[in-house]
Amino acid sequence: MFVEFGYGVLLVSFLVAIYSIFAAIYGATNKSASMVESARRAMLLTFPLLSLSAAALVYLLVNNHFEVSFVYEVTSRSMPTYLKVTAWWGGQAGSLLFWSWLLSAFASAVTIRKWDRDIEFLPWVIVICSTTLVFFVGMVAFYENPFTRFWLVGGNVEPHLFAPLNATLFTADDGNGLNPLLRHPGMVIHPPMLYLGFVSYVIPYAFAMAALITGRTDDRWIRLTRRWSLWAWLFLSFGLVLGGRWAYDVLGWGGYWGWDPVEIAAFMPWLTGTAFLHSVMIQEKRGLLKHWNMILVILTYALVIFGTFLTRSGVLSSVHAFANSPIGPLFMGFVSISLIVSIALVIWRWPDLRGETEMKSMLSREALFLLNNLLFMSVLVVCFWGVIFPLISELFTGQKVTVGPPFYERATAPLFAALMFLMGVAPLSAWGHSTLQTLGRSMWKSAVAAVVVTGILFVTYTKNIIALVGFFLIALVIFVTLQEFWRAARARQRAQKENFLTSLSRLMGRNRRRYGGYIIHISMMLMAIGILGIELFQTSTQGSLAKDEQLNISGYTLQYKELASWDDRGEGVNYTRAVVDVYKDGEYIGELNPRIDYYFDSQQNMTIPGNRSTLNDDLYVLLVDWQPVSNAGATFKVYVNPLVNWLWIGSLAFMVGIIFAAWPDRDPAEEPARSGVARSSKQTSAAD
Repeated sequence: MFVEFGYGVLLVSFLVAIYSIFAAIYGATNKSASMVESARRAMLLTFPLLSLSAAALVYLLVNNHFEVSFVYEVTSRSMPTYLKVTAWWGGQAGSLLFWSWLLSAFASAVTIRKWDRDIEFLPWVIVICSTTLVFFVGMVAFYENPFTRFWLVGGNVEPHLFAPLNATLFTADDGNGLNPLLRHPGMVIHPPMLYLGFVSYVIPYAFAMAALITGRTDDRWIRLTRRWSLWAWLFLSFGLVLGGRWAYDVLGWGGYWGWDPVEIAAFMPWLTGTAFLHSVMIQEKRGLLKHWNMILVILTYALVIFGTFLTRSGVLSSVHAFANSPIGPLFMGFVSISLIVSIALVIWRWPDLRGETEMKSMLSREALFLLNNLLFMSVLVVCFWGVIFPLISELFTGQKVTVGPPFYERATAPLFAALMFLMGVAPLSAWGHSTLQTLGRSMWKSAVAAVVVTGILFVTYTKNIIALVGFFLIALVIFVTLQEFWRAARARQRAQKENFLTSLSRLMGRNRRRYGGYIIHISMMLMAIGILGIELFQTSTQGSLAKDEQLNISGYTLQYKELASWDDRGEGVNYTRAVVDVYKDGEYIGELNPRIDYYFDSQQNMTIPGNRSTLNDDLYVLLVDWQPVSNAGATFKVYVNPLVNWLWIGSLAFMVGIIFAAWPDRDPAEEPARSGVARSSKQTSAAD
């Protein structure tokens, strides 16, 4: 019953979404408010409908309905209930339904806002959101259906949506179980965060297309979607960070980012989304870069769909990717049509998107923000080329050439260094006009402080020139940002006769986006410390140890004590755990327990490292192999990752900064739209 109900509601959702498209188009072209309202209500109806379909699938997952092929593939009786629920997005078909459900929720949320001032946008926002929803629900209903069941046909078990002739329903005794790598807590949260980021970016894209279609090319659409863009960036950033932590904890290679194609697929829309967040400020403040902002939001949307295609088509080999699927060509067709139509709309409205002022100084804040955008696009080009080159080589030569981390690291390192330098300079520049002299006066103290810090590190920590340049840039950005907090708070303190902390608090509260951005800058520098540490100073070794033998690395001594292996049939896991004593410079500092978990249902291992974490470094010990007889010996892989924990500290601060910047203080819809004339310098100064 739940299978038929879930699939039936899914089909109804598909038809309702199609209706909302045509009703919205008819209402917009014929100026029929009643049809637009009907389209809006149809859009709102898709969320409860898809919620019912999703609830039916979750019920099947939780209650071990192994006659359903998707349930059989991703769950087993030994899995706890919370993992059975999260298995919803652990497989291809379920994850597409999850994507669709989130999109219907976001599209519904945006259509219940007040539309009095922007009613001309409403039908076209519905059209764009519903078109995207129709595509994804269609994928679920007709190609990757999570409600397909097993049928016994002529002695063979076959998956079919409906019962073939002379077939009987087949139910397996148990399922394959979720891939052990996906049972980590990070993977419980990581995919939903990525999906939330992906889906959220549909909303700014929908408003941008609505602005082009209606010819309302001022910055109103940007103001309406400002929070959506920030929250989308938050979700996507959080998803990337959680993915890095998952890789560090589970994949067993001592790192957090391997330039995997699917990692890059999620990273590319983050790059364009980051560029977009910076670029829209130029349009709001100076009325510039309207063409560029449209292109950025189109690229972000296209890369969201393209990334989903890469993950689900099977064209790329990755630990993150799903199996081969026939939906790849459909995804490519959809993203191609979306790009063509979007670019055609930009070309159509090109004359209306001219800037309201001119960029007069190459050192002005808008010029530096534009350079920042170009650097992000350069990183994007490197990533995109690295992802598609294996496909191109296979197409023309028949051999797939792998593009590895060295390519990405060498190509992107100078670009990221330039971005860091701009993060230190741009906050000190002025809108409209700046000179080298004014910038020099503003940043010389911070530069001197950064030089001092770099000198101390040269004497006490490292003489690696690349590391020293990196640490100098990190220190420069941090000191410049702190200087901006100090300067503005001191100015308010003198003007308002307040104490410093009160001035700082009220200053930040009145301009959340600006000071939230500064928190993000500092957090990214903390993350950069961790990245520099692990990339430039990581050491590793591997050795086979008999009982009580020792292994030395970077001042650490590891002594193998014992190993135990036991089955937990209730959880369906065999645990093999080693006991390793750790000494630092001859002093005992604790015990680590690296282990390997073998899952009976999926017949797969998961490696769990033993970690000792400090601000200085992370000792990361893996159990690679062992002799099962009488503790004869075990093989360990050991990494020492200097400073890597600053990456996770910075990640937490990063989330705080984004939440602070995105937290609502007043409805952005109440802000006055740009009149079509550039703001005066007085207004610009007040905004700063």
